Amino acid sequence: MFGFLKKDPLEKLRKEHASLLARAHKMSTVDRAKSDALVAEAAELEDRIVELQNAAS
Repeated sequence: MFGFLKKDPLEKLRKEHASLLARAHKMSTVDRAKSDALVAEAAELEDRIVELQNAAS
């Protein structure tokens, strides 16, 4: 009945992915190692997003 209130898990992951990439970009001028760690974390999220998209198809 209230299905329209549920959040899309893919949308949540996409927002988190974009946030991680933005933080990595800002961090790249300060601490390259932390920036690389954030990019790696974003890549893992991207893999999860692709898996969920393939499962939905």
